[in-house]
Amino acid sequence: MPRTLLKHSTVVAALLATVSSQLYAQHSHDHPDTAATASHGSHASPDPMAGMDGDWKIAAMAKHMAHSGTRLLTVQDSIRAAYVINELRQAIVKYQDVKVAEADGYKMFAPEIKNQPQYHFTKSWNAIRNQFGFDPDRPTSLLYRKDTQGDFHLIGAMYTASKRTSEEDLNERVPLSVAHWHRHVNWCIPPKNAKERWSETKNGRPIFGPLGVATKEDCDAANGRFIPQAFGWMLHANTFAGNDLKSIWHDDHMMDHDHAMLGDPKNPD
Repeated sequence: MPRTLLKHSTVVAALLATVSSQLYAQHSHDHPDTAATASHGSHASPDPMAGMDGDWKIAAMAKHMAHSGTRLLTVQDSIRAAYVINELRQAIVKYQDVKVAEADGYKMFAPEIKNQPQYHFTKSWNAIRNQFGFDPDRPTSLLYRKDTQGDFHLIGAMYTASKRTSEEDLNERVPLSVAHWHRHVNWCIPPKNAKERWSETKNGRPIFGPLGVATKEDCDAANGRFIPQAFGWMLHANTFAGNDLKSIWHDDHMMDHDHAMLGDPKNPD
């Protein structure tokens, strides 16, 4: 398993490094209050910029995002979500110093990319274990922001799950009435051994990656490889955003991963 993960991680790390200029500072997404059913069985973000010439990137990215469904909030859910956060806080507070995190096996994702809006430090062993089970104090990644002096500040963590994980199982991990897991869908990527094609555009817009075409037909027309789902499920926890669950589990973030740890998008986990 570690050898397979390492192989997949290398493939995806190279893939994402190639398209990082598209990923960084171009992508933000928010969870919709109401979700439309996606073609792959979960809920896709609405297209907030459809028919508009403004920020086309938002509309393009929305076609590649899907979220878990929303459930009615219960007292038990609130208690359980708060429990997860309390466990997480206790587990990662020691990583306020990023050097401690690095010494414990967390490594910065895409270190060659400067001025990231949010830095992911990922622990490979946690990523593997989280494919098969959940422990509140075992996040896949730690999330940091860097200040103007270049110092890292811990803001939270990211949980991950296999793409095969059902919404019932996701709900058992962190209640879906409180948090929305997200996944990346409908990617078109260049053929193997054609890295130079990542920069291709049509009508001034990317063909490949998270801002590219979003249907198999368009991907086939571009002689690309269509990936119905890239990576597995992901969930950000703004661990130190106070005690309001909505703020803590509000997954509005710049897309500055998405993570090598879940395997090759061609054949995730």
